Amino acid sequence: MIWSLFKKEHCSHVHVTPDVDFAYCPDCGELIENRWYLIRCSCCGIKLKGIVKNGEIIPEKKFCRNCGSNDFIIERINKINFIDISYAVLLKAIVLNPDFRFTQSWVDKNNPIRPKLLNSCR
Repeated sequence: MIWSLFKKEHCSHVHVTPDVDFAYCPDCGELIENRWYLIRCSCCGIKLKGIVKNGEIIPEKKFCRNCGSNDFIIERINKINFIDISYAVLLKAIVLNPDFRFTQSWVDKNNPIRPKLLNSCR
C-alpha cells in the first residue's frame, strides 16, 4: 500500500484500437496516435518480425533468415495492410497538443453589421 504512493501509474492505452489513426484514450484522456513500423534486413531487404523491448523496436530474431545479417532498418508506414500485419509493430504515442494563445473569429461578408474590435485585457 505504501509503495503505491511512490509508484507512478503508466497507462498502456489498451482500449485504443489499432484500426484508427488517432483516438482519445478512455482511461487517461490523452490523444493517442497509432504508429506502425516495419523492420527490414539492411542487406537483402526482406521483412522481419519485430517486437518492442524496453521501448525500442527490434527484430524478433537476431539474424536474418535469408542472408544471416544482423543489421536492420526500421521503416515507418502510414497505413497498414493485411499483408504486413504479421510483420508490423504498433507503437501508441501520445500527441502533445501545442498551447495556442490566440483567438480567431470570422465575419460573414453578407452581414451588413460591422463588428467593433474588442480591447484586449492583459
